[in-house]
Amino acid sequence: MTAERVLVTGGTGFFGKSLLAAHLGGRRELVVLSRDPDGFRRDNPEFAALPGVSFALGDVRNFEFPPGEFDAVLHAATPASARLEAENPAEMRSIILDGTRRVLGFCRERKVPRLLFISSGAVYGPQEPECECMSEDHPCRPATVYGKAKLEAERLCLDSGIPTVIARCFAFVGPCLPLGIHFAAGNFLRDALLNLPIEVRGDGRPLRSYLDASDLVRWLWTLLESGTPGRIYNVGSDEAVSIAELARRCAALRTPVLPVRIADVSGEGPAPRYVPDVGRVRRELGLIPSVDLAAMLRNTFEFHRNRGIL
Repeated sequence: MTAERVLVTGGTGFFGKSLLAAHLGGRRELVVLSRDPDGFRRDNPEFAALPGVSFALGDVRNFEFPPGEFDAVLHAATPASARLEAENPAEMRSIILDGTRRVLGFCRERKVPRLLFISSGAVYGPQEPECECMSEDHPCRPATVYGKAKLEAERLCLDSGIPTVIARCFAFVGPCLPLGIHFAAGNFLRDALLNLPIEVRGDGRPLRSYLDASDLVRWLWTLLESGTPGRIYNVGSDEAVSIAELARRCAALRTPVLPVRIADVSGEGPAPRYVPDVGRVRRELGLIPSVDLAAMLRNTFEFHRNRGIL
C-alpha cells in the first residue's frame, strides 16, 4: 500500500522528530498530533514549515479527530521516561493504554486501513544471559510499568480488528536523540560535546545495540506500508556493544581522546544483554542497517557541535 495521508502521534519526540527531519514532502502528507503545536514549532523552527506537514492540537488520550480521510496511523505517542515511571506510573499507563484506545477509536470511526503501533523491546523483560538475541517469539515477561503497558497496548491493537503492524523498538542514535536524560548514548555524547570525561555510572559491562535514526525512519515507513498485518517485528541492530566500549567510542570523538571513568569495576558473572534478533525484518522486508556505530556517533556529535545546541 501507499500511505499518502498519515496521522502521526508522538510526532514531537525522538521518533517523531526523526521522521520529520527525514520528511521531504512528496507523496506523503503528515498530520502530527501535539499537545502544544505552537510551542513545538517555536522551539524547533526547522520543523515549522515543512512541506506536507500540519499539526493537530490535542492529548493522545482525548484528541479531537482531525478532519478528512487517512491512509494510515503511525502511533508512537509514549513517555519513555524513567522519571515519570518512578514518580507517576499511573500516568504512564494512562498515556500508553488510554492513548492507544483513543487512536483505535479514531481508526474505527474513520475506517483507517492501516496502523503501525510503536512498541518496545521492554515487553520482553530482562534478557537471559545465555540468549544472544531476542526474537519476536521470545517469551514476554516485562518488568517495568512501561513494558507491561506496551505489551497490553499491543494486544489492544491486535485484537481490534484494525490491520495493525507492531514494531518492537530497541535503542537508537541520531541527531534528535535527547542528550543528558537517561540514555547512555545521549549522556556520553553530551559529555563529549562539553569536552568532559565520559562518566559510566555502572560497571560498563551491559551489552546494547544501536540503529541509526535514518535507518529507523526507513524501517518504520517500510513496516507501515509493507509489513504483514498482525505481525510483530523487532526494530534495532543485532550488533552488540558494551556500555564501556560505547563510552570509549564517544571519548574518541575528541582530540585528544577524553578520559573514561567507570564508577564500578567489580562486576561479575555474565554481562546483562538487551539485543534484538532482527532476522524477521531482514528476511521478510529486506531491511538491514546501513550506518555503522562509529558513523552514527560521529554524525550525531557533529550535528550538535555545528549547531552549538545541547
